[in-house]
Amino acid sequence: MICILRGAGKRALAKLNAFDLVVTVALGSTLATVLLSKDVALLEGLLAFGVLALLQWAVSRLSVTSARFRALVRSEPRLLFEHGKIRRDAMRDERVTTGEIEAAIRAAGIGRTEDVGAVVLETDGSLSVIAGSDKVLTVLAGVSR
Repeated sequence: MICILRGAGKRALAKLNAFDLVVTVALGSTLATVLLSKDVALLEGLLAFGVLALLQWAVSRLSVTSARFRALVRSEPRLLFEHGKIRRDAMRDERVTTGEIEAAIRAAGIGRTEDVGAVVLETDGSLSVIAGSDKVLTVLAGVSR
């Protein structure tokens, strides 16, 4: 199992997107079935494990090489808060509460919303907080508004 995960790459264990989460859960389920069921042979379980890891590798490889495929399997980061203003339409679409944004701001060590340049809902579901700036934030170039 360790060899298969190492061969699949770091993405197999990372928190990245919905597809990676589904594959990770399926890997765990497959492992549990192999360990707990006498009806599934070890070789069958290892084969299933290998197929899942190969599928994840293929999807990640296609995501890197094809923008069209990447758009199909991955979400885009979304701007939820910008220069002291909450973007309520984006929050509603992404089902994020004001309290969650405020918690992310506090976790970033910022005490006033006026000091926040942006809060972004990342593709893995985490919230990134960027400290305030009067200038245009270039890191927001690929972020959906």
